[in-house]
Amino acid sequence: MGKFSQFKLPLKSLPKGEHEFNYHLNKQFFTDMEDADVRDADVDVRLKVVYANDVYSLDFTVTGYVVVPCDRCLDDLRIDIDTTYAIKVKYGDQYRDDSDDLMEIPESDSYLNVAYMIFDTVMLAIPIKHVHPMGKCNRAMSSILKKHRAHTPDDPDAELEDSLIDEMDSMDEPAPDGADGNAAPQATDPRWDKLRDINPEE
Repeated sequence: MGKFSQFKLPLKSLPKGEHEFNYHLNKQFFTDMEDADVRDADVDVRLKVVYANDVYSLDFTVTGYVVVPCDRCLDDLRIDIDTTYAIKVKYGDQYRDDSDDLMEIPESDSYLNVAYMIFDTVMLAIPIKHVHPMGKCNRAMSSILKKHRAHTPDDPDAELEDSLIDEMDSMDEPAPDGADGNAAPQATDPRWDKLRDINPEE
């Protein structure tokens, strides 16, 4: 646990009252957590601890950003983090964390390592699907993805996702120029051209 020694909270030595601790998370923190999805990070964590009536109230405030791969094009995607987490801790006979609001730790533990609490808080703040805004994905990768995707008959989202990729690509596609600098005229259907010849006013 040496990699996370800076996150050891000295509960037993804390006098009653309010205390504040600050931590900074960078890429190395997530590497140590063996999370390969987070490519970079700049996250500040403020922990307020209130000790009263044999209970420690821990309130985490987490702000900053992480960089993860886009699910669609795999390029870097920055996700802002702004979240909180609160839990109460008290000493008991054994370790128990079966409650969302209260954790019990053995009397023999002088410290509480909050690294995993912080890690879980950050990860829960990252959306399940992380994709670039429309038109910001890597166009080349998106085209390859669409070309090689294997659709299944019972995949209701496949057609929608393909249409979104098409729209995304078209938003970045420059319009072809004609000889006069304006957009080149689109080819017409020759069958309609013949009908127009019948009525010259069309």
